[in-house]
Amino acid sequence: MLLVTGGAGYVGSHIVLALQEHGREVLIADDFSTGHRDLALADTEEADIRDTAAMAAVMERYGVDTVIHCAARSQVGESMRDPELYYHVNVAGTLSLLRAMRQSGVRRFVLSSTAAVYGTPETLPITEDIPRHPENVYGETKHFIESMLHRYAQAYGLQSIALRYFNAAGADPEARTGEHHVPESHLIPLVLDAAMGRRESITVFGDDYPTRDGTCIRDYIHVTDLADAHVAAVTRLQQLDTPGFGAFNLGSGNGYTVQEIITAAESVTQCAVPVHRGPRRAGDPPSLIASRHAAERELRWEPRRDTLEDIIGSAWRWHRKRFG
Repeated sequence: MLLVTGGAGYVGSHIVLALQEHGREVLIADDFSTGHRDLALADTEEADIRDTAAMAAVMERYGVDTVIHCAARSQVGESMRDPELYYHVNVAGTLSLLRAMRQSGVRRFVLSSTAAVYGTPETLPITEDIPRHPENVYGETKHFIESMLHRYAQAYGLQSIALRYFNAAGADPEARTGEHHVPESHLIPLVLDAAMGRRESITVFGDDYPTRDGTCIRDYIHVTDLADAHVAAVTRLQQLDTPGFGAFNLGSGNGYTVQEIITAAESVTQCAVPVHRGPRRAGDPPSLIASRHAAERELRWEPRRDTLEDIIGSAWRWHRKRFG
């Protein structure tokens, strides 16, 4: 049995679907602080990862042998305003979960991590071995959790993989689940909100970067491809018989500017997207693009839905179903 913490959230719900489609038994644990009950697409236990005893009881009752850990606070701005919340949920919560795993004899762990562990890179594309200098509290918490996993492998025999997401985007092709954050902070759903008339405009923060059109470049990875990587990570862990920790980037290896996202969204939706030009945001690097070679080599994974039409088209179908 595979346990997905945060399985009623955006990424977690897609992971649940991918695991089910590969014939895996899945259980969700979610406290629904940010997840949505209607996106819990498998058997679900309402539980808080900070409750060690409750999590251990869940693992023992269902015979869990692997944990995929998606439960976390993940808003960069919020992490800077309220760092204590992020240390409590992300760091202390993960420690509680790892303690519950030890009590229950569970030795396999896949972490939902982030490219925010790198900070602003000196070279592109970003490889897993470059120095990590997170520049916000959210990235710091994931960086520390990865260090915890390394130490747990050494001391307790944990087998774990951290998957460092770049910009997860898009939605399930059948619109069974998709992106719905409250408040929303991700570019593509904000652009689609503007196309749909749910918001007045989209703000472009900076149009004077040294990029092809002056706006920031980011690496967008379709969330269904992201979910498939978790299936690959679980398979990899089950093939291993020795403890250890590994980290892999999940990105498309391509970069799109903010303006290219807006233009593609207008093409997909056939709606104008009103744009407001704003100043640069502090800490926004001009370009972030992943190297995906390690994941291709070690996990035998590669993205298959990496065009803007795939990503924005699926997001638009979900958006209309959810909000139309």
